[in-house]
Amino acid sequence: MKSWTTRNGTRVFRILSGRSNVFLISSSGRRWLVDSGPSRLWARLNRRIRSLGITSIEYLILTHAHFDHAGNAAKIKNEYGAKAIIHESEASFLTTGDNAPVSSPLALLRLVIRNLEKVLKGRMIYDPCDPDKLTREISYLSDEDRGCYILHTPGHTSGSQSVIVDSEIALVGDAMFGVFRGSVFPPYATDADLMVKSWQKLLDSGCTIFLPSHGTENTREMVAAGVKKHD
Repeated sequence: MKSWTTRNGTRVFRILSGRSNVFLISSSGRRWLVDSGPSRLWARLNRRIRSLGITSIEYLILTHAHFDHAGNAAKIKNEYGAKAIIHESEASFLTTGDNAPVSSPLALLRLVIRNLEKVLKGRMIYDPCDPDKLTREISYLSDEDRGCYILHTPGHTSGSQSVIVDSEIALVGDAMFGVFRGSVFPPYATDADLMVKSWQKLLDSGCTIFLPSHGTENTREMVAAGVKKHD
């Protein structure tokens, strides 16, 4: 599985890839999982975590409350004792197993979203999970290690958040995509203008590698170009 290492020695593993990326952060004996993938990939996710010799996870950080990110949140809590973290504006969705609202700045895509929600409604539910910690703007994962923190990056959804690792790597959820050549813009955004402002916040973090939940990594140059184009 692909991994990245910061200058401080923090490692980021891509546990799942393809349809939905799931990342594991390992720093000074601490382990944090970022997102949990859709429910149907639980066996694969569990197997790959175990392959690293991991039996406990300190935190499960959810970038937002959608089925393809929070699908296995309850299982991760039960299996690894992780404390679930989500932004306060989306806690109610996680608690009930519902999806946070999402839209698009494009009328055609808004229509597509509505139709998809009707067709895929049965596949978009997930097991409810009680959050253990709610975030706001910036939240640090530990007092001992201030290099890793959670940053509110709304736009895709109101409570979307990213994880900043040693000011080098940003795990950005759906704040941007790595699917479309030459563009980091995701197809769905509740507030496109706010999302572009979140890109600037991510650039201000100093990170040079941006790892989305869908697709491959984006460079700082790509994100800066996106800000310039849409600002």
